[in-house]
Amino acid sequence: MTTNGVSIPAPLGLLAELTHRCPLGCPYCSNPLVLDKRDDELEVATWARVFKEASALGVLQVHLSGGEPAARRDLVEIVKSARDAGLYSNLITSAVGLTRQTLRTLADVGLDHVQISIQDSDEASADHIAGYKGAFARKRALAMEVVKLGLPLTINMVVHRANIARIPAMVELSLSLGASRVEIAHVQYYGWALQNRAALMPTREQVDKAVAEVEGLRETLRGRIVIDAVVPDYYARFPKPCVGGWGRRSLNVTPAGKVLPCHAAEVIPDLEFWNVREHSLGEIWRSSPAFMAFRGSDWMQEPCRSCALKDKDFGGCRCQAFLLVGNARAADPVCHLSPHHPVVQHLASVHRDQPYLYRHS
Repeated sequence: MTTNGVSIPAPLGLLAELTHRCPLGCPYCSNPLVLDKRDDELEVATWARVFKEASALGVLQVHLSGGEPAARRDLVEIVKSARDAGLYSNLITSAVGLTRQTLRTLADVGLDHVQISIQDSDEASADHIAGYKGAFARKRALAMEVVKLGLPLTINMVVHRANIARIPAMVELSLSLGASRVEIAHVQYYGWALQNRAALMPTREQVDKAVAEVEGLRETLRGRIVIDAVVPDYYARFPKPCVGGWGRRSLNVTPAGKVLPCHAAEVIPDLEFWNVREHSLGEIWRSSPAFMAFRGSDWMQEPCRSCALKDKDFGGCRCQAFLLVGNARAADPVCHLSPHHPVVQHLASVHRDQPYLYRHS
């Protein structure tokens, strides 16, 4: 398929945000500050249609996320509809509110994989970060149940100044729980994380030590567990190819049915997002204004337009460019070639020991 003169591959992944409801209050939550209401959430029949349309587009896997997906009483029906559409399903859960019985039922109807977020290897710190006393114990218990059922388990560890020193302990915890993969996910400063940036931002010394530790752990634990990790944006020299390039690899459907090129895209005020209640997923992927906005390179400004890497990093993150410099078409200021790179360097140096502004439902 060709759009804006550029050949666009079929999307591979669909992030299905089933709800914004969540029992946790993580200060780095990537959900928007204005959350979709329960009454606006898509019903099962619409999700089932979306999954079938996604499969027809070429999507191979669906990530069932939130909020907390288990807040949906019809989660079993949603998972079954993903299986019926021929999609590989990954449940992204806080593990709080998901019972063992529901997990067993989800496995019975075809759930393929579970990803559990754990905030720290230290129980008191983990509960403090999550804003929920007892969360750590529930996560450990459910993780063991996942492995007991024979489902593949990934542990997601969001890393920031309060826990970055315990990366080896977090990887060891993941191993002890029987995980086959652990994601060392440095905080991305969108949504609630942007509100807490100074409280969450690690120091350069912490980041350099963490990068070295991860490389050492990968070598030591090769064949025992897969460790996924990337350098945090504010300390990188080049920007990441956000979601594999805008409108190139994935789609994000919000609880109320808006379809986004990435989970943070709604921060860009002039974009028009189509809804699955009014358009098919295929029509949205091919023709919606939001997906068309930053495909190809015609929109790019210098230094991106003439950069040799423009077909690899696609100019970096559009949301980050807007949030930091007020222009979604600017080079991602994370890039050291951007004229706005000093903005990122300054923000990375700002550290404040202050209470978290917790995410609230």
